[in-house]
Amino acid sequence: MSTTTTTDDDTGSGAGPGDGTGAGDREGGQPRGLGPLGWLRWAWRVLTSMRTALILLFLLAVGAIPGSILPQNVVSVDEVNTYVRENPELAPWLDRFYLFDVFSSPWYAAIYLLLFVSLAGCVFPRAVVHARAVRARPVHTPRNLGRMPYAATFTTGADPETVLGQARKVLKGYRIERYGDSLSSETGYLREAGNVLFHLALLGLLLALAAGSFFGYRGNMLLVEGDGFANTLPSYDAIYPGHWTDTDALEPFTLHLDDFEASFIEDGNLRGQAESYVAELIYKESPEAEEARHTLEVNHPLTVDGVQVYLLGHGYAPEFEVRNADGEVVFDQAVPFLFRETATFTSDGVVKVPDTGGEELGFVGVFLPSAAETPEGDLVSDFPGAENPRVTLEGYRGDLGMLDPQSVYQLQTSGMEELGSSPVLGIGDSWDLPDGAGSITFTGYSEYISLQTNRDGARVPALAAASLAVLGLVTTLFVRPRRVWVRATRGADGRTRVELSGLGKTEAAGNNAEFHELTTELAGRLRNDESDDNPRNPRSSTPSDPPESTTTRE
Repeated sequence: MSTTTTTDDDTGSGAGPGDGTGAGDREGGQPRGLGPLGWLRWAWRVLTSMRTALILLFLLAVGAIPGSILPQNVVSVDEVNTYVRENPELAPWLDRFYLFDVFSSPWYAAIYLLLFVSLAGCVFPRAVVHARAVRARPVHTPRNLGRMPYAATFTTGADPETVLGQARKVLKGYRIERYGDSLSSETGYLREAGNVLFHLALLGLLLALAAGSFFGYRGNMLLVEGDGFANTLPSYDAIYPGHWTDTDALEPFTLHLDDFEASFIEDGNLRGQAESYVAELIYKESPEAEEARHTLEVNHPLTVDGVQVYLLGHGYAPEFEVRNADGEVVFDQAVPFLFRETATFTSDGVVKVPDTGGEELGFVGVFLPSAAETPEGDLVSDFPGAENPRVTLEGYRGDLGMLDPQSVYQLQTSGMEELGSSPVLGIGDSWDLPDGAGSITFTGYSEYISLQTNRDGARVPALAAASLAVLGLVTTLFVRPRRVWVRATRGADGRTRVELSGLGKTEAAGNNAEFHELTTELAGRLRNDESDDNPRNPRSSTPSDPPESTTTRE
């Protein structure tokens, strides 16, 4: 359907803010601007326009792209640290623009807040307008029904009242109003209702996400086989509480990693790909509660006391026994190593031994789960599974700098003396340190898992809002608003002239099949009601295009 619209530019009577062309810009020869209030109104109209809302929604989606490509602190601090080590020049610039904390960055929050205000300022007035339209009477019947996109006329021997009575039956489901010798009917109000519902649900979803961010928290921790975890603030490797989260009143549950097993594909082109990660957890919702077991897998979290516990990844924790110069065991435990290559799980780690009875010891190690020698003589890992575990170490002696804040995965060697490099150690092999400083033995390995806890009390409201948004969108897509008018007038020959016109108000407005069916049904009903004469065949006029003078206004 062709559309002719009239704008201020066509009439020359409108002026944008600040263009200096409006008729009211001068009074008594003195220039007059919009003023602060005028500019605020203009800014509000721009902000609450649907175009601005779409732009902000697009920016929100574009802004989320770095959060899905780059590692995020809220998900895994270890991955961020690895990225920083591998990209020492680029990483500081990325961090300067909060690209490792995208979803908590000021610029992302600004887009989020502007989008919320834009949607609220657009949707609420629109909802009020739609509520008034629903309560209002259908529009008056146009004078010339032949100008409608669909128009059909026929004659019948039935009187006008009978025609309009039958038309009411044909237009079942339409909202009908009588205007003199005609009926005006409308249907399809649910389309705009679906549109309003979609945007209100989108507002609800934004509110739910904000509430979850303010009142919830996320935390990351690393758990070695055989170790436990208590849901307290000091137990986390990293925690991101909401602004209104009481970190002194976290849910008092505990976890214990009983066993972990990672399976990898061993043959074919997919050799080395992960097949499954399975962690056996023992947990208690409170100190007084009974123990329960849960098999934790990827995308199958544990829900305990309203908190979801997710399995993010795994790695290896080589076990070492360190003896001092007197032969006493001063260190005997597993040390988590962070993998540097996901394909082979070649991992780096640090062993710190402060309590030796003498000078402190430190080691920087590389763990190879499946050690193999290349043709060039280099030692690498060729499989992520632990088929031939080996360790190489570099030893240091001196001050570990434990009084200064430092990462457990880094060794400060500035105040230490290098002791050299160890031979390649297999399970059970020892390295006797130079100058009688003691020894270190590679006694085996355990596996660890990285976990994330997430408490978000707004998950159910967010799901409900998302479901309502989908419902509103489906309604908007499949409901077609349309208007039908029927006029019945008695002619000079004593027969009644019936006019039926239809107007579709969607992209499918050119499809007049439904209006033609209404005409055929009405003519059929009137034909059955006639007792003395048969009506003439309906003569339908369905021009492919309306007259050029037709004007459609939203």
